[in-house]
Amino acid sequence: MPQFRYRAARPDGTLVEARVDGESELAVRTQLEGQGLLLFSLEGPRSAAALLSKAKIGGRLSLREFLVFNQEFLALVKSGLPILKIFDLLAERAFHPGFQAALQGVRSEIRGGASISEAMARYPVYFSDLYRASLRSGEQTGTLGEVLQRYIAYVKLVIGVREKVFKALAYPAFLVLVGVAVVIFLVMYVMPTFAEIYGQSNRELPAPTRMLLQTVAIIRQWFPWLIAGTVGLGALTYRWARTPGGREFLDRLSLRVPVLGDVLLKSQVIRFARTLSTVLAGGIPLMTALQITGGAITNRIIARAIASATDRVRDGAGLAAALKQERFLPQMTLEMIEVGETTGGLEMMLRDVAEFHEGELDLRLSQLTTWIEPMLLLLMGIIVGGIVLIMYLPVFQIAGTA
Repeated sequence: MPQFRYRAARPDGTLVEARVDGESELAVRTQLEGQGLLLFSLEGPRSAAALLSKAKIGGRLSLREFLVFNQEFLALVKSGLPILKIFDLLAERAFHPGFQAALQGVRSEIRGGASISEAMARYPVYFSDLYRASLRSGEQTGTLGEVLQRYIAYVKLVIGVREKVFKALAYPAFLVLVGVAVVIFLVMYVMPTFAEIYGQSNRELPAPTRMLLQTVAIIRQWFPWLIAGTVGLGALTYRWARTPGGREFLDRLSLRVPVLGDVLLKSQVIRFARTLSTVLAGGIPLMTALQITGGAITNRIIARAIASATDRVRDGAGLAAALKQERFLPQMTLEMIEVGETTGGLEMMLRDVAEFHEGELDLRLSQLTTWIEPMLLLLMGIIVGGIVLIMYLPVFQIAGTA
């Protein structure tokens, strides 16, 4: 049986530090408090798993890995197995070491009398507020299977939106990288050959060719320092971007980038509507639902706007009126939310809002890929073609005077 170490005060005020055997932290806490002790600290085997999760060993689970876990969880719940057996099987199937330890800790807490959501609260690295709130509503209403199905559908939609944005931006990014690689190859390997050939000639080179060769000579001379400076600047930027101020600046900047900012804003609005609809569907009160939704938003600027709107709702304002003051939602979306509030169908209206913006996002992404790809190809052609043309100007000049 696991052993726990505790520090407590007796009814007479004396302090005591000792060890006690128990099945779980919850059982030991109940036992000691039943003896009239006032607990200050309680440490046991669970601490190792908790430290493992807090240290994020192995990193967080990806959204797709967490989706697979929930699909397995749902299948085992539907099979009618006891909950302890379910978590035994889930822990055995987990390949992520930190997540496996968390599942074992959750099983230990459940065995000690905790609910699933209460046990998972000790491992916030892997189980978000949204997820725990959804499971809590399912446990209270006896509809755990339905809640898991609804959460799985939500995660699939979030993954779908994320992949649409990624695929739309991946090809243009690839074109830019290829263009940069071609230009570097021309500058570092092809043009020096031309410079050596022209250097053996006594003819005066055209001005554009001279300027280009001088620029290439400077770049080649300082190339190691340019690489070192770029790597150093990249490392500093990466560290700064991980600070709260850096992340907030980048989140704000991302929403203001022409064309791309609108795409990122729509993806955040979709996530807001989907998340709030999912939480409300579990019977969670609006105030709690808004707090959970704000925690699920990845952009800090929008998350802060939702927190401000939550404060206004707490003071008695309507949801649509509170969100209107934050100015990140389109007018039509606000009107749809207001209709949902008035008719008592806010959950369904939020789902309609998400589907409406998903349609808009699909259209915008298709337009983006339709226009940006040929524009990038044209720009790359102009740059590469311009370099080649400038390098061949002396040849054309010689041919013209021959």
